[in-house]
Amino acid sequence: MTTLSDAARNAAVEAVTDLVDGGTIEFQTAASAVVATLGLSDPAFGAAASGTVTANAITPDTDTTGNASPVTKAVFKAAGGATVWTVPVVEGSPSAGEIGLSSTVFNDGDEAKIISYTHTQPAS
Repeated sequence: MTTLSDAARNAAVEAVTDLVDGGTIEFQTAASAVVATLGLSDPAFGAAASGTVTANAITPDTDTTGNASPVTKAVFKAAGGATVWTVPVVEGSPSAGEIGLSSTVFNDGDEAKIISYTHTQPAS
């Protein structure tokens, strides 16, 4: 099994997260319907330490589209709209590798926000 050094993990996670500078996070249903679009800063993430970066300010969506089907994923997109990575979304407390929301169903005009987010490059 390959194991990355901290320097390699830091370089990898910074290279991936640099792709979403000035991009967006879309909350989507399983059928890929967009319910909310949040804005990412430029740069979107701070410097890496031990293979982990923390998101800079994320702009909330203050006028979401109501959805009957729950949000199941957060799609991180580059400024040009290309998908870079997708994270599962759950209601309540998330496990590692998930985003937890207080509710995965929004009414028209609700606010959607992420208070904090970290992204990690595993060592192996």
